[in-house]
Amino acid sequence: MDAKLLLDLYRQMVLCRRFEEAAAKAYSQGKVSGFLHLYIGQEAVAVGALSAAEPTDYIVATYREHAHYLARTGDARGAMAELYGKATGCSGGRGGSMHLFDAAKRMLGGWAIVGGHVPIAAGVAFASKYRDEHDVTLCFFGDGTANMGAFHEGLALAAVWKLPVVFICENNQYAMGTPLYRTLSVDDVSVRARGYPMEAEIVNGDDVLEMRDATRHAIDRARKQHLPFFLEAKTYRFRGHSVADPGKYRSKEEVQKWMERDPIAILGRRILTLGIATEDQLRATDEEVKAQVQDAVRFAEESPVPAPETVLEYTYA
Repeated sequence: MDAKLLLDLYRQMVLCRRFEEAAAKAYSQGKVSGFLHLYIGQEAVAVGALSAAEPTDYIVATYREHAHYLARTGDARGAMAELYGKATGCSGGRGGSMHLFDAAKRMLGGWAIVGGHVPIAAGVAFASKYRDEHDVTLCFFGDGTANMGAFHEGLALAAVWKLPVVFICENNQYAMGTPLYRTLSVDDVSVRARGYPMEAEIVNGDDVLEMRDATRHAIDRARKQHLPFFLEAKTYRFRGHSVADPGKYRSKEEVQKWMERDPIAILGRRILTLGIATEDQLRATDEEVKAQVQDAVRFAEESPVPAPETVLEYTYA
């Protein structure tokens, strides 16, 4: 095991968790408005998958994308300022929680329309192939997307045109408040990939190393053969669909069962067992991350709002 890699993956997952805890607190205080969809419990999917990607690969995500942005950029300040709607935010304070972008680092954002970004990811991958570049596009979406028309359109285009794209379904068991078994006619979302057809794999989305290995394989195939790949990561969100959702449609027993599979705890135990770090060292990492997040909160609170005269910038008419 690569000790540096394991510690880095651990730190990234902790950063995602502490960032969102701080964001939820700011929301409850009225400092963050609009929608806020937390990723808590799913950190291994974004962190594991993005650790397998090259810096030049493209990331297209859904509206629950804080962790994807942080795993790609490490920019807690820009993300928090965006949640606060400040001019220093990564999208200039114009996007908020659901639209975190960093074009320079090929983080092509969160998209608020469920499934609407799947054809966009196919288009990005088409552009890479058209330019004869070797970049791969990673497209993240929730299980609820699998019943959207745009989902099928995106997969169909990727298969027909043989595009270098990896579709990653973050199956957290619920589409908003509706359990998957009430909306999906098959047991696994990945079954849908057979209809196009494309290679698919089911992954334990709570194990960051398994997620990393599966994504490395998928990316390698997409890069070398220009063929799409479908990954279904089985995971769970510990919080409601958004911070406004109390999640009463789930039993306490169900939530507790999945919380025992906390991806951060799983990796932490592995690190301790391998003797890579001590409990004190892991606690120190947590404290360092908390300080980084508090710095991001201060930065966001002290940053200016966008100037009124810039309201028409970045718009097309």
